[in-house]
Amino acid sequence: MTELATLLEVGGPVAALGGGAAYTRANHPALYWSAVGGPISTVRLLSSYASVMEACGLTVAPSRLRILAVKATTRREVRPVPPRRGIIRPTSTGLRLRLRLAPGQEPADVAASAERLRHAWGVHAVYVTTVKPGVVELRLVGFDVLRKVRMPRKIDGRFLTVPVALREDAMPFVRDYRAVPHQLTLGATLSGKSMYLRHLVSGLAPQDVALVGVDCKRGVELAPFAARLSALATDPDEAAELLPVLVKEMEDRYDLIKARQGIAPSTLDEEITSDIWGLPDSERPVPVVLFVDEVAELFLTATRKDEERRDEMVTQLIRLAQLGRAAGIYLEVCGQRFGAELGTGATMLRAQLTGRVCHRVNDEASAKMALGDIAPEAVLAACAIPAERPGLAVAGDTSGGWSRIRTPYLSLGDAADVCRETAHLVPDLPALKPFRPCAPVPLPSVERPGPAVQPRPLTD
Repeated sequence: MTELATLLEVGGPVAALGGGAAYTRANHPALYWSAVGGPISTVRLLSSYASVMEACGLTVAPSRLRILAVKATTRREVRPVPPRRGIIRPTSTGLRLRLRLAPGQEPADVAASAERLRHAWGVHAVYVTTVKPGVVELRLVGFDVLRKVRMPRKIDGRFLTVPVALREDAMPFVRDYRAVPHQLTLGATLSGKSMYLRHLVSGLAPQDVALVGVDCKRGVELAPFAARLSALATDPDEAAELLPVLVKEMEDRYDLIKARQGIAPSTLDEEITSDIWGLPDSERPVPVVLFVDEVAELFLTATRKDEERRDEMVTQLIRLAQLGRAAGIYLEVCGQRFGAELGTGATMLRAQLTGRVCHRVNDEASAKMALGDIAPEAVLAACAIPAERPGLAVAGDTSGGWSRIRTPYLSLGDAADVCRETAHLVPDLPALKPFRPCAPVPLPSVERPGPAVQPRPLTD
Protein backbone atom coordinates (compact mmCIF):
# COMPACT_ATOMS: atom_id res chain seq x y z
CA MET A 1 0.00 0.00 0.00
CA THR A 2 2.84 2.37 0.82
CA GLU A 3 4.47 1.76 -2.56
CA LEU A 4 1.14 2.30 -4.33
CA ALA A 5 0.59 5.58 -2.52
CA THR A 6 4.08 6.72 -3.47
CA LEU A 7 3.46 5.88 -7.13
CA LEU A 8 0.21 7.82 -7.07
CA GLU A 9 1.89 10.81 -5.47
CA VAL A 10 4.62 10.82 -8.12
CA GLY A 11 2.45 9.82 -11.08
CA GLY A 12 -0.15 12.53 -10.54
CA PRO A 13 2.16 15.51 -11.20
CA VAL A 14 3.86 13.66 -14.07
CA ALA A 15 0.53 12.94 -15.74
CA ALA A 16 -0.57 16.54 -15.26
CA LEU A 17 2.72 17.77 -16.73
CA GLY A 18 2.38 15.46 -19.72
CA GLY A 19 -1.23 16.47 -20.29
CA GLY A 20 -0.30 20.15 -20.09
CA ALA A 21 2.50 19.65 -22.60
CA ALA A 22 0.15 17.84 -24.98
CA TYR A 23 -2.46 20.58 -24.66
CA THR A 24 0.12 23.31 -25.24
CA ARG A 25 1.52 21.51 -28.27
CA ALA A 26 -1.93 21.20 -29.84
CA ASN A 27 -3.30 24.66 -29.06
CA HIS A 28 -0.21 26.85 -28.58
CA PRO A 29 2.52 25.33 -30.78
CA ALA A 30 4.75 28.41 -30.67
CA LEU A 31 4.84 28.34 -26.87
CA TYR A 32 5.48 24.60 -26.84
CA TRP A 33 8.31 24.97 -29.32
CA SER A 34 10.02 27.70 -27.29
CA ALA A 35 9.72 25.79 -24.01
CA VAL A 36 10.08 22.14 -25.00
CA GLY A 37 10.46 21.39 -28.71
CA GLY A 38 13.27 23.84 -29.43
CA PRO A 39 15.64 22.67 -26.68
CA ILE A 40 15.01 19.00 -27.52
CA SER A 41 15.69 19.52 -31.23
CA THR A 42 18.83 21.51 -30.43
CA VAL A 43 20.20 18.68 -28.29
CA ARG A 44 19.39 16.16 -31.02
CA LEU A 45 21.14 18.27 -33.62
CA LEU A 46 24.29 18.79 -31.55
CA SER A 47 24.59 15.17 -30.46
CA SER A 48 23.91 13.54 -33.84
CA TYR A 49 25.16 16.08 -36.37
CA ALA A 50 28.15 14.12 -37.64
CA SER A 51 26.37 10.75 -37.80
CA VAL A 52 23.30 12.23 -39.51
CA MET A 53 25.43 13.97 -42.14
CA GLU A 54 27.23 10.70 -42.81
CA ALA A 55 23.96 8.76 -43.07
CA CYS A 56 22.62 11.33 -45.54
CA GLY A 57 25.72 11.08 -47.70
CA LEU A 58 26.76 14.67 -46.97
CA THR A 59 30.31 13.86 -45.87
CA VAL A 60 33.52 13.79 -47.89
CA ALA A 61 36.81 11.99 -47.47
CA PRO A 62 39.23 13.85 -45.19
CA SER A 63 42.25 15.57 -46.65
CA ARG A 64 45.70 13.99 -46.42
CA LEU A 65 46.83 16.63 -43.98
CA ARG A 66 43.91 15.83 -41.69
CA ILE A 67 44.64 12.11 -41.91
CA LEU A 68 48.28 12.66 -40.97
CA ALA A 69 47.33 14.95 -38.09
CA VAL A 70 44.83 12.48 -36.65
CA LYS A 71 47.22 9.54 -36.90
CA ALA A 72 50.03 11.55 -35.33
CA THR A 73 48.01 12.73 -32.33
CA THR A 74 45.50 9.92 -31.70
CA ARG A 75 44.86 6.33 -32.64
CA ARG A 76 41.18 6.73 -33.41
CA GLU A 77 39.67 5.98 -36.80
CA VAL A 78 39.70 8.76 -39.38
CA ARG A 79 36.06 9.41 -40.26
CA PRO A 80 34.58 11.31 -43.23
CA VAL A 81 34.24 15.05 -42.78
CA PRO A 82 30.75 16.65 -42.62
CA PRO A 83 30.08 20.26 -43.70
CA ARG A 84 31.34 22.77 -41.18
CA ARG A 85 28.45 23.89 -38.98
CA GLY A 86 27.88 27.45 -37.86
CA ILE A 87 26.18 28.78 -34.74
CA ILE A 88 22.64 27.55 -34.10
CA ARG A 89 20.26 30.50 -33.90
CA PRO A 90 16.87 29.80 -32.31
CA THR A 91 13.77 31.62 -33.54
CA SER A 92 10.14 31.71 -32.43
CA THR A 93 9.26 29.10 -35.05
CA GLY A 94 12.40 26.97 -35.38
CA LEU A 95 16.16 26.99 -35.73
CA ARG A 96 18.63 28.39 -38.22
CA LEU A 97 22.18 27.39 -38.92
CA ARG A 98 24.64 27.81 -41.75
CA LEU A 99 26.74 25.10 -43.33
CA ARG A 100 29.97 25.59 -45.21
CA LEU A 101 29.98 22.95 -47.91
CA ALA A 102 33.01 20.78 -48.45
CA PRO A 103 34.78 20.84 -51.83
CA GLY A 104 32.72 18.97 -54.40
CA GLN A 105 29.37 19.49 -52.66
CA GLU A 106 26.52 21.67 -53.91
CA PRO A 107 23.33 23.04 -52.30
CA ALA A 108 21.22 20.51 -54.21
CA ASP A 109 22.87 17.71 -52.24
CA VAL A 110 21.69 19.21 -48.95
CA ALA A 111 18.22 20.02 -50.34
CA ALA A 112 17.80 16.40 -51.46
CA SER A 113 18.35 15.26 -47.85
CA ALA A 114 15.94 17.75 -46.26
CA GLU A 115 13.32 15.08 -45.51
CA ARG A 116 15.90 12.87 -43.80
CA LEU A 117 17.15 15.78 -41.71
CA ARG A 118 13.58 16.57 -40.68
CA HIS A 119 13.03 13.12 -39.22
CA ALA A 120 16.49 12.88 -37.67
CA TRP A 121 16.13 16.12 -35.71
CA GLY A 122 12.40 15.89 -34.96
CA VAL A 123 11.16 19.08 -36.65
CA HIS A 124 8.21 19.83 -38.90
CA ALA A 125 10.21 20.77 -42.01
CA VAL A 126 13.70 21.70 -43.20
CA TYR A 127 14.33 24.28 -45.93
CA VAL A 128 17.63 24.98 -47.65
CA THR A 129 18.63 28.36 -49.11
CA THR A 130 21.89 29.45 -50.69
CA VAL A 131 23.56 32.34 -48.88
CA LYS A 132 26.66 32.62 -51.07
CA PRO A 133 28.87 30.20 -53.02
CA GLY A 134 29.82 27.37 -50.69
CA VAL A 135 27.48 28.42 -47.86
CA VAL A 136 23.87 27.32 -47.33
CA GLU A 137 21.42 28.07 -44.57
CA LEU A 138 19.22 25.41 -43.01
CA ARG A 139 15.90 26.78 -41.77
CA LEU A 140 14.30 24.27 -39.41
CA VAL A 141 10.59 24.87 -38.75
CA GLY A 142 9.38 23.33 -35.52
CA PHE A 143 5.63 23.18 -36.22
CA ASP A 144 3.04 23.82 -38.92
CA VAL A 145 3.08 27.62 -39.10
CA LEU A 146 0.24 27.65 -41.66
CA ARG A 147 -2.28 26.03 -39.32
CA LYS A 148 -2.75 29.26 -37.40
CA VAL A 149 -1.08 32.15 -39.20
CA ARG A 150 0.83 34.70 -37.15
CA MET A 151 2.78 37.24 -39.17
CA PRO A 152 6.25 38.25 -37.90
CA ARG A 153 6.24 41.38 -35.79
CA LYS A 154 9.15 43.02 -37.58
CA ILE A 155 8.86 43.22 -41.36
CA ASP A 156 10.86 45.64 -43.46
CA GLY A 157 8.29 47.93 -45.03
CA ARG A 158 9.34 49.45 -48.33
CA PHE A 159 7.47 51.47 -50.89
CA LEU A 160 5.17 49.37 -53.10
CA THR A 161 5.64 46.26 -50.96
CA VAL A 162 2.94 44.52 -48.91
CA PRO A 163 3.54 41.59 -46.51
CA VAL A 164 0.38 39.77 -47.49
CA ALA A 165 0.84 36.19 -46.24
CA LEU A 166 3.10 33.75 -44.41
CA ARG A 167 5.16 31.14 -46.23
CA GLU A 168 5.51 27.57 -45.04
CA ASP A 169 9.12 28.24 -44.01
CA ALA A 170 7.87 30.90 -41.52
CA MET A 171 9.09 33.77 -43.69
CA PRO A 172 6.68 36.53 -44.79
CA PHE A 173 5.43 36.46 -48.36
CA VAL A 174 5.88 40.02 -49.58
CA ARG A 175 4.12 41.32 -52.66
CA ASP A 176 6.75 43.58 -54.26
CA TYR A 177 5.37 45.50 -57.21
CA ARG A 178 8.79 46.80 -58.24
CA ALA A 179 10.14 43.24 -58.57
CA VAL A 180 6.96 41.51 -59.82
CA PRO A 181 4.86 44.22 -61.49
CA HIS A 182 1.85 42.14 -62.54
CA GLN A 183 0.22 39.13 -60.90
CA LEU A 184 -2.57 36.62 -61.51
CA THR A 185 -4.52 35.30 -58.51
CA LEU A 186 -6.89 32.36 -58.98
CA GLY A 187 -9.18 30.66 -56.51
CA ALA A 188 -12.59 29.05 -56.21
CA THR A 189 -15.40 30.38 -54.05
CA LEU A 190 -14.47 30.52 -50.33
CA SER A 191 -10.84 29.72 -51.11
CA GLY A 192 -9.49 32.90 -49.50
CA LYS A 193 -8.94 34.94 -52.65
CA SER A 194 -10.95 37.89 -51.31
CA MET A 195 -8.93 37.84 -48.08
CA TYR A 196 -5.75 38.06 -50.12
CA LEU A 197 -7.18 41.04 -51.98
CA ARG A 198 -8.12 42.78 -48.72
CA HIS A 199 -4.56 42.54 -47.46
CA LEU A 200 -3.23 44.03 -50.68
CA VAL A 201 -5.62 46.99 -50.60
CA SER A 202 -5.17 47.70 -46.89
CA GLY A 203 -1.39 47.36 -47.23
CA LEU A 204 -1.20 49.81 -50.14
CA ALA A 205 -3.71 52.28 -48.67
CA PRO A 206 -1.18 54.08 -46.38
CA GLN A 207 1.28 54.48 -49.27
CA ASP A 208 1.47 57.20 -51.91
CA VAL A 209 -0.23 55.05 -54.54
CA ALA A 210 -3.33 55.46 -56.70
CA LEU A 211 -5.68 52.47 -56.34
CA VAL A 212 -8.02 51.68 -59.23
CA GLY A 213 -10.61 48.90 -59.18
CA VAL A 214 -12.55 46.96 -61.79
CA ASP A 215 -15.13 44.80 -60.03
CA CYS A 216 -17.82 43.50 -62.35
CA LYS A 217 -19.72 41.89 -59.47
CA ARG A 218 -21.45 45.23 -58.96
CA GLY A 219 -18.57 46.27 -56.73
CA VAL A 220 -19.33 43.95 -53.84
CA GLU A 221 -15.63 43.17 -53.35
CA LEU A 222 -14.04 46.60 -53.89
CA ALA A 223 -16.86 49.04 -53.06
CA PRO A 224 -16.13 48.89 -49.28
CA PHE A 225 -12.72 50.43 -50.09
CA ALA A 226 -14.24 53.28 -52.10
CA ALA A 227 -12.87 55.95 -49.74
CA ARG A 228 -9.32 55.11 -50.83
CA LEU A 229 -9.95 54.28 -54.49
CA SER A 230 -9.16 56.79 -57.20
CA ALA A 231 -11.51 55.05 -59.66
CA LEU A 232 -13.92 52.14 -59.62
CA ALA A 233 -15.81 50.36 -62.41
CA THR A 234 -18.58 48.01 -61.29
CA ASP A 235 -19.73 46.57 -64.62
CA PRO A 236 -18.24 45.88 -68.08
CA ASP A 237 -19.67 49.11 -69.52
CA GLU A 238 -17.86 51.23 -66.93
CA ALA A 239 -14.72 49.14 -67.36
CA ALA A 240 -14.84 49.82 -71.11
CA GLU A 241 -14.74 53.55 -70.31
CA LEU A 242 -12.09 53.34 -67.57
CA LEU A 243 -9.45 51.20 -69.30
CA PRO A 244 -8.89 53.63 -72.23
CA VAL A 245 -8.32 56.39 -69.68
CA LEU A 246 -5.62 54.30 -68.01
CA VAL A 247 -4.01 53.61 -71.39
CA LYS A 248 -4.02 57.35 -72.13
CA GLU A 249 -2.48 58.01 -68.71
CA MET A 250 0.26 55.50 -69.53
CA GLU A 251 0.95 57.20 -72.86
CA ASP A 252 1.15 60.61 -71.19
CA ARG A 253 3.71 59.24 -68.76
CA TYR A 254 5.79 57.96 -71.63
CA ASP A 255 5.67 61.42 -73.16
CA LEU A 256 6.91 62.81 -69.84
CA ILE A 257 9.84 60.38 -69.86
CA LYS A 258 10.67 61.30 -73.45
CA ALA A 259 10.62 65.03 -72.68
CA ARG A 260 12.80 64.65 -69.60
CA GLN A 261 15.42 62.41 -71.19
CA GLY A 262 15.52 64.10 -74.59
CA ILE A 263 14.02 61.19 -76.51
CA ALA A 264 12.47 62.07 -79.84
CA PRO A 265 8.65 62.32 -79.67
CA SER A 266 8.38 59.96 -82.65
CA THR A 267 10.05 57.12 -80.70
CA LEU A 268 7.72 54.20 -80.11
CA ASP A 269 6.73 53.42 -76.54
CA GLU A 270 7.95 49.85 -76.95
CA GLU A 271 11.49 51.12 -77.61
CA ILE A 272 11.76 53.11 -74.37
CA THR A 273 13.64 51.15 -71.72
CA SER A 274 13.65 53.74 -68.92
CA ASP A 275 10.84 54.23 -66.44
CA ILE A 276 9.35 56.83 -64.12
CA TRP A 277 11.80 55.96 -61.36
CA GLY A 278 14.52 57.78 -63.27
CA LEU A 279 12.59 61.05 -63.01
CA PRO A 280 13.13 63.58 -60.20
CA ASP A 281 10.80 63.28 -57.24
CA SER A 282 9.10 66.54 -58.12
CA GLU A 283 8.21 65.29 -61.62
CA ARG A 284 7.57 61.63 -60.95
CA PRO A 285 3.88 60.67 -61.29
CA VAL A 286 2.29 58.58 -58.60
CA PRO A 287 2.21 54.80 -59.23
CA VAL A 288 -1.13 53.21 -60.10
CA VAL A 289 -2.22 49.72 -59.02
CA LEU A 290 -5.17 48.32 -60.98
CA PHE A 291 -7.21 45.58 -59.28
CA VAL A 292 -9.34 43.48 -61.63
CA ASP A 293 -11.69 41.17 -59.74
CA GLU A 294 -13.44 38.33 -61.61
CA VAL A 295 -11.57 39.00 -64.83
CA ALA A 296 -13.73 36.43 -66.66
CA GLU A 297 -16.63 38.90 -66.55
CA LEU A 298 -14.68 41.14 -68.94
CA PHE A 299 -14.38 38.27 -71.43
CA LEU A 300 -17.94 36.97 -71.41
CA THR A 301 -20.12 38.12 -74.32
CA ALA A 302 -23.73 37.66 -75.39
CA THR A 303 -24.03 39.76 -78.56
CA ARG A 304 -21.82 40.97 -81.39
CA LYS A 305 -21.65 44.38 -79.74
CA ASP A 306 -20.36 42.74 -76.56
CA GLU A 307 -17.68 40.97 -78.55
CA GLU A 308 -16.36 44.25 -79.94
CA ARG A 309 -16.31 45.79 -76.47
CA ARG A 310 -14.55 42.74 -75.06
CA ASP A 311 -11.86 42.79 -77.76
CA GLU A 312 -11.17 46.45 -77.00
CA MET A 313 -10.90 45.86 -73.25
CA VAL A 314 -8.65 42.82 -73.66
CA THR A 315 -6.38 44.76 -75.99
CA GLN A 316 -6.15 47.59 -73.46
CA LEU A 317 -5.37 45.19 -70.62
CA ILE A 318 -2.63 43.56 -72.69
CA ARG A 319 -1.13 46.96 -73.46
CA LEU A 320 -1.16 47.87 -69.78
CA ALA A 321 0.49 44.55 -68.92
CA GLN A 322 3.16 44.92 -71.61
CA LEU A 323 3.99 48.59 -71.17
CA GLY A 324 2.57 49.63 -67.83
CA ARG A 325 5.54 48.76 -65.63
CA ALA A 326 7.78 51.50 -66.99
CA ALA A 327 4.95 54.00 -66.53
CA GLY A 328 4.36 52.92 -62.94
CA ILE A 329 1.07 51.08 -63.66
CA TYR A 330 0.75 47.63 -62.10
CA LEU A 331 -1.94 44.95 -62.56
CA GLU A 332 -3.48 42.64 -59.99
CA VAL A 333 -5.79 40.28 -61.89
CA CYS A 334 -8.08 37.96 -59.89
CA GLY A 335 -10.55 35.31 -60.94
CA GLN A 336 -11.87 31.80 -60.41
CA ARG A 337 -10.66 30.50 -63.78
CA PHE A 338 -8.54 32.01 -66.49
CA GLY A 339 -7.69 30.12 -69.64
CA ALA A 340 -7.88 30.04 -73.41
CA GLU A 341 -11.59 29.15 -73.35
CA LEU A 342 -12.35 32.75 -72.30
CA GLY A 343 -11.53 33.90 -75.81
CA THR A 344 -8.94 35.68 -77.87
CA GLY A 345 -6.24 37.41 -75.88
CA ALA A 346 -6.66 35.48 -72.61
CA THR A 347 -3.51 33.41 -73.02
CA MET A 348 -1.53 36.42 -74.19
CA LEU A 349 -2.63 38.44 -71.16
CA ARG A 350 -1.79 35.61 -68.78
CA ALA A 351 1.72 35.36 -70.25
CA GLN A 352 2.36 38.99 -69.20
CA LEU A 353 1.42 38.33 -65.55
CA THR A 354 4.72 37.40 -63.91
CA GLY A 355 3.49 36.49 -60.44
CA ARG A 356 1.05 33.66 -59.84
CA VAL A 357 -0.97 32.81 -56.74
CA CYS A 358 -3.29 29.80 -56.89
CA HIS A 359 -5.74 29.14 -54.05
CA ARG A 360 -7.95 26.07 -53.87
CA VAL A 361 -9.50 25.41 -57.28
CA ASN A 362 -12.24 23.07 -58.46
CA ASP A 363 -10.22 21.14 -61.04
CA GLU A 364 -6.66 20.40 -62.07
CA ALA A 365 -7.04 22.37 -65.30
CA SER A 366 -7.49 25.60 -63.33
CA ALA A 367 -4.30 24.93 -61.38
CA LYS A 368 -2.45 24.30 -64.64
CA MET A 369 -3.69 27.65 -65.95
CA ALA A 370 -2.05 29.42 -63.04
CA LEU A 371 1.12 27.40 -62.47
CA GLY A 372 1.53 24.88 -65.27
CA ASP A 373 3.60 27.15 -67.50
CA ILE A 374 6.01 28.33 -64.77
CA ALA A 375 6.29 25.51 -62.19
CA PRO A 376 4.65 22.22 -63.24
CA GLU A 377 5.50 20.52 -59.93
CA ALA A 378 3.48 23.19 -58.09
CA VAL A 379 0.26 22.08 -59.81
CA LEU A 380 -0.02 19.00 -57.61
CA ALA A 381 0.54 21.11 -54.50
CA ALA A 382 -2.27 23.46 -55.56
CA CYS A 383 -4.64 20.55 -56.20
CA ALA A 384 -3.94 19.18 -52.70
CA ILE A 385 -5.18 22.29 -50.86
CA PRO A 386 -7.97 21.15 -48.50
CA ALA A 387 -11.28 22.98 -48.30
CA GLU A 388 -11.00 23.33 -44.52
CA ARG A 389 -7.93 25.56 -44.88
CA PRO A 390 -9.17 28.68 -46.67
CA GLY A 391 -6.45 31.21 -47.38
CA LEU A 392 -3.90 28.51 -48.21
CA ALA A 393 -2.36 28.99 -51.64
CA VAL A 394 0.64 28.21 -53.82
CA ALA A 395 2.66 31.22 -54.95
CA GLY A 396 5.16 31.17 -57.80
CA ASP A 397 6.73 33.34 -60.46
CA THR A 398 8.39 32.93 -63.82
CA SER A 399 11.71 31.99 -62.19
CA GLY A 400 10.24 28.56 -61.47
CA GLY A 401 10.34 28.88 -57.68
CA TRP A 402 7.19 28.31 -55.65
CA SER A 403 6.07 27.95 -52.04
CA ARG A 404 2.92 27.41 -50.00
CA ILE A 405 1.53 30.51 -48.33
CA ARG A 406 -1.47 31.35 -46.19
CA THR A 407 -3.11 34.72 -45.64
CA PRO A 408 -4.02 35.70 -42.06
CA TYR A 409 -7.60 36.60 -41.23
CA LEU A 410 -8.61 40.21 -41.88
CA SER A 411 -12.23 41.25 -41.60
CA LEU A 412 -13.85 43.35 -44.29
CA GLY A 413 -14.67 46.02 -41.72
CA ASP A 414 -11.06 46.37 -40.57
CA ALA A 415 -9.83 46.68 -44.15
CA ALA A 416 -12.51 49.27 -44.91
CA ASP A 417 -11.54 51.23 -41.78
CA VAL A 418 -7.94 51.42 -43.03
CA CYS A 419 -9.17 52.82 -46.34
CA ARG A 420 -11.36 55.42 -44.62
CA GLU A 421 -8.50 56.51 -42.35
CA THR A 422 -6.21 56.97 -45.36
CA ALA A 423 -8.78 58.61 -47.65
CA HIS A 424 -6.79 61.86 -47.53
CA LEU A 425 -3.95 60.10 -49.35
CA VAL A 426 -5.91 59.68 -52.58
CA PRO A 427 -3.65 61.33 -55.19
CA ASP A 428 -4.86 64.02 -57.54
CA LEU A 429 -5.22 62.41 -60.97
CA PRO A 430 -7.52 64.60 -63.10
CA ALA A 431 -8.09 61.88 -65.69
CA LEU A 432 -9.58 59.55 -63.08
CA LYS A 433 -11.84 62.04 -61.31
CA PRO A 434 -14.95 61.12 -63.36
CA PHE A 435 -14.57 57.55 -62.10
CA ARG A 436 -13.98 58.40 -58.43
CA PRO A 437 -16.49 56.37 -56.37
CA CYS A 438 -18.60 57.87 -53.62
CA ALA A 439 -17.61 56.54 -50.22
CA PRO A 440 -20.55 54.60 -48.72
CA VAL A 441 -22.23 56.09 -45.67
CA PRO A 442 -22.09 53.66 -42.73
CA LEU A 443 -25.55 52.41 -41.73
CA PRO A 444 -26.67 52.78 -38.13
CA SER A 445 -26.07 49.67 -36.10
CA VAL A 446 -29.15 47.64 -35.26
CA GLU A 447 -29.07 45.08 -32.52
CA ARG A 448 -30.22 41.73 -33.78
CA PRO A 449 -30.19 38.33 -32.14
CA GLY A 450 -27.07 36.46 -33.16
CA PRO A 451 -27.14 33.04 -34.84
CA ALA A 452 -27.02 29.94 -32.73
CA VAL A 453 -23.64 29.03 -34.25
CA GLN A 454 -21.21 31.85 -34.98
CA PRO A 455 -19.48 31.71 -38.38
CA ARG A 456 -15.87 30.61 -38.21
CA PRO A 457 -13.22 33.07 -39.52
CA LEU A 458 -11.64 32.07 -42.78
CA THR A 459 -8.14 31.24 -41.55
CA ASP A 460 -8.83 30.02 -38.01
